[in-house]
Amino acid sequence: MGETTMRRLIIGTLCAGLMALGAGAAAAQTFPSRPVTVLVPFAPGGSTDIVARIVAQQLNAGYTTITENRTGGGGISGWNAAAKSPPDGHTILTTELSFTIAAGLIPSLPFDPRRDFTQVATVVSVPHVLVVAPSLEVASVQDFIAHAKANPGKLLYGSGGNGTNTHLAFELFKSVTGTDVMHIPYRGAGPVLQDLMAGRVQALITSLPTALQLIQSGRVKALMVTSQRRSEVLPDVPSAAEVGLPQLDVQFWVGFSVPSATPQPIVERLNRDIVATLALPDTVARFKELGFERVGNRPAEAAALVNAEIDRWSAVIRAAGIKAE
Repeated sequence: MGETTMRRLIIGTLCAGLMALGAGAAAAQTFPSRPVTVLVPFAPGGSTDIVARIVAQQLNAGYTTITENRTGGGGISGWNAAAKSPPDGHTILTTELSFTIAAGLIPSLPFDPRRDFTQVATVVSVPHVLVVAPSLEVASVQDFIAHAKANPGKLLYGSGGNGTNTHLAFELFKSVTGTDVMHIPYRGAGPVLQDLMAGRVQALITSLPTALQLIQSGRVKALMVTSQRRSEVLPDVPSAAEVGLPQLDVQFWVGFSVPSATPQPIVERLNRDIVATLALPDTVARFKELGFERVGNRPAEAAALVNAEIDRWSAVIRAAGIKAE
């Protein structure tokens, strides 16, 4: 290739890049041009839906938002719909822990969680909590581990289903502690908690908001929160780090993403607007009541979290031999 041809190629590439940048900036100036859909890939009422609606309600001060629940396939229908939506910022996907788990669990996903999405922000996080049946005579994590080791394969733990975060979190617990506890999958964490209170299963690791009221009322016993420090809403319950299990820093987090071709100026605009909602007094009070910790990071930090979670849970899935049902 001659010097002149090379120069023309470089100039052409630069011009194309500048044109794309200009188009992205122009799109950001006119954004939004219609209502923004906040897509939730799960049914109404769960933690992901609650967080999405709190943020969407506050975004309404700047522009009209519509919260849409697109259920099916354990989240796949909603994730895929968002991946295939126009990359113009008018469809925002609510992402959370299971979004990253799916990357290692389901080889035939119709989208690539890394390639097909740009992360906008992580908005909240909350630790999981190890809860046990009130009838189980253990007072600490150490007691539970000792009891499990003395009765290999006899204790039962419930999960919200095969491959869910409640399943993988307990498999990680078993790996770290060297315990043998039998898995009983359910359809959601709610039925597990019912059987846990009745003593039909002995343990569950689930997100803190899911079990908080039952813990506070004494209907289940909390032994540990899966974080480096204690939770403000459960100040008497030790953290994983305190009980010598720092590897069990397992957070349930919720964030937002957009299709990967969305212009960067629009991503930045969404990031600023979403993060700004987290400082509003109503939002602060609501998330504190639910036990969520506000995050509000930058797009690059949100992307780093998603990539790290994909790597982490893919390794747990391989080690435990978990297959999608």
